[in-house]
Amino acid sequence: MPRGSQDRRAAIVRLATTSGLTSVEELSATFGVTASTIRRDLAQLESAGRLARTYGGAIAVAGHQESSLRQRSSEAFAAKQAIARWAAGQILPGETVLLDSGTTTGALARELRDARDVTVVTTGLTVLQELVSADEVHVECLGGTLRHLSQGFVGPLTEAALSRLTFDRVFLGADGVTAEQGICEADLQQTRLKELMAERADAVYVLVHSAKLGHHPFHAWARLPERWTLVTDAAADAAATAPFLSRGVDVVVAEEPA
Repeated sequence: MPRGSQDRRAAIVRLATTSGLTSVEELSATFGVTASTIRRDLAQLESAGRLARTYGGAIAVAGHQESSLRQRSSEAFAAKQAIARWAAGQILPGETVLLDSGTTTGALARELRDARDVTVVTTGLTVLQELVSADEVHVECLGGTLRHLSQGFVGPLTEAALSRLTFDRVFLGADGVTAEQGICEADLQQTRLKELMAERADAVYVLVHSAKLGHHPFHAWARLPERWTLVTDAAADAAATAPFLSRGVDVVVAEEPA
């Protein structure tokens, strides 16, 4: 068996890919290391986007590698701007809103720089960076464990802070979204947090550009409430939006300015 940490982690990915589900206990026995060492390995592999963690172990990400936030920042730029402008227009003076981590929610935060009498609560560094000089916007951060790939906070501290608040609106991002299963992400901590975020808000919006509709690159899912709004861009065709409309989801197509 591989002795070095890099070789061991590569072997863990191979096992998760072929076995589908690998437990910490099995990996510990296979490689002759402690369970805490395996957990550190899994945390590093998750941070690198090579595995999605589960209760007790991990699963492979079906050959898809999670993109870093830096990589995603240049994807579908105009579409994200259109989505962000529409979303910003829904926020009313006096409201408290929750913004997920991600590039589209970062674009939304940019649209809110000149807002007045609005409270923005977030888990995302991109949102904080956009609002750091917005003196008229009250900003709260839900701290916790920083997930470097997505530049967002997750974990029990984030969830504990979230439990003390409610929101007029929540704006969620996603790696993919389907009408049947909801939001798809690489990490179960992310999906659990998104579910909790949706539960704390009166209105739920999922902000995704059209390429993510029906897309499910990973195995972790966040269920959405019965009523929610999908906000996408003008490249979304009828075939892509039909499954959502058939389930009663409100679908908004944000047009790019001429």
